[in-house]
Amino acid sequence: MLTELRIRNFTILDEISVRFSGGLTVLSGETGAGKSIIVDAIALLLGEKASHEMIRSGASEAQISGFFSAEPLAALDELGIAGQDELSFRRSVPLQGKSRAFINDTAVSLPTLSRIGRELVSIHGQHEQQDLLRSDLHLPFLDEFGDLLDDAAAVKQRYEEIAALRSELGHMQVRMRERAHRIELLRFQMNEIDAAAVLPGEKEAIEEERLVLMHAVRLQESSALAYELLYDTEGSCLDRLSTVQAKAAEMAEFDANAQELVELLQSAQPLLKDASLLVRRLRDGYESDPDRLNELEERLEQIKKLEKKYGLGFDALHSFRAAAEEELCSLEQIEEQVSAGEETIARLTTELLERAAALSTKRSAAARTMENMLQPELKQLGFQKARFSVAIRRTEHVTQDGLDDAEFLFSANPGEPPKPLGKVASGGELSRIMLALKSTALSGGKGAQKQHLRSTLIFDEVDAGIGGATAQHVGNRLKALSKTYQVFCITHLPQIAAIADTHIKVDKEVSADSVRVHIAELAGSSREEELARMLSGRITEVSLQHARELLHEQKVSLKEQ
Repeated sequence: MLTELRIRNFTILDEISVRFSGGLTVLSGETGAGKSIIVDAIALLLGEKASHEMIRSGASEAQISGFFSAEPLAALDELGIAGQDELSFRRSVPLQGKSRAFINDTAVSLPTLSRIGRELVSIHGQHEQQDLLRSDLHLPFLDEFGDLLDDAAAVKQRYEEIAALRSELGHMQVRMRERAHRIELLRFQMNEIDAAAVLPGEKEAIEEERLVLMHAVRLQESSALAYELLYDTEGSCLDRLSTVQAKAAEMAEFDANAQELVELLQSAQPLLKDASLLVRRLRDGYESDPDRLNELEERLEQIKKLEKKYGLGFDALHSFRAAAEEELCSLEQIEEQVSAGEETIARLTTELLERAAALSTKRSAAARTMENMLQPELKQLGFQKARFSVAIRRTEHVTQDGLDDAEFLFSANPGEPPKPLGKVASGGELSRIMLALKSTALSGGKGAQKQHLRSTLIFDEVDAGIGGATAQHVGNRLKALSKTYQVFCITHLPQIAAIADTHIKVDKEVSADSVRVHIAELAGSSREEELARMLSGRITEVSLQHARELLHEQKVSLKEQ
């Protein structure tokens, strides 16, 4: 049960705090005072999508907090959220960044907030009346009533699984038709790459060897001269180094600081010897070889042609060849894959038809139950001779919804056959039919056990388009629901407001540069004045007397029930 609601900087609301009790609570006030905004705030608190437009002008953040009497929810245990005497929800929407959500001061994701919120509160807004005119929404409503949503989801899942397999099979069949040409091409490409004897790093090695051969004469001359200067002539670097070493040794006899020079020169000698050996080896290896150079040029040209043909670097041809081999293997097995795919689809289609047929049978039973249960509900709402029926039609082919289409039919007058709601029901009739459907689903449908988890029901102007005795019937039904649930109702009708356990008024105060919304629980004379306003549009002695009479009549009526 929702025990307290706090709203700050949400649309036109600056800051309000209100406590609630059980039973039937009505919210009344002038049009545009902010009644529906309060419902919007509760919806946001329980997981509806947020937007920056919800933040009050001039504020940096909107914040809504709600407190519920503690209820055992398995979802909280799964999330590791500690149970308390009171369950708190908090949602903040900053001007910059994403909204944040908390349950018992533990941060939660929006899907988690929405999931738990749906277990606590069920909001029935004005749009649901229009939803009754959409026959495509009747089947999901029937499934919810009959506790068939899981069955319907299983049918949809299997249907989508088959659709995905059929799409995959279609691609395989196209590949199978093209496979002969493709296999021939893949084999040719693999043979061509194999014949080229592609080796990793070969291109770089060829280019390095080619560069040496192209400059072999110059390399021979340079290396020969370098060897002579290092070692092979009188006065070479090594000869001069020996002379320098002798002089450094003489210096060290008289100056200890020169010892470091001696050591450096000693270490340089083996390095120069190694260098001379290396340059000699290089010199001996340089040899002009026009035939080898031509061979390398031809190989390099072959490599460049392969790269251009396949649009790949030379080393990447290895990966290309491996991928071609894998595809070839797949193509050679595609007939088996197509056959296996067809068998799988046939098996799953049989399962789908069986599930859809079973679901269809359950839907027919749920439809009859709904019809039987709805008749007394409609009578309680002033439809003495009305007829409501659910038309279930078998589809030609199985769809993601199964084998059925459903449509709600209605007749308000005896002798008239039921027709689609959109063709025969007025706005006021739609309001009552919607309430009857909700009441039936909440109190007696197979899905009622799940519905009972939602201890709070909110009706946003369920009384739209009705008045007089019909309004009294609607009020009585809401009152009956409030014996099992905590019920909130936004209303413009005094008959419904008078029957409530708690009456809250929403007022809007407009000044030159600001708007303030006030919420107050009414009792005694203040409640009489609000009912008088709702009865006649203004407060007079006559309307006040009518308000008192209405309150008295409602008390008497409740005692008689």
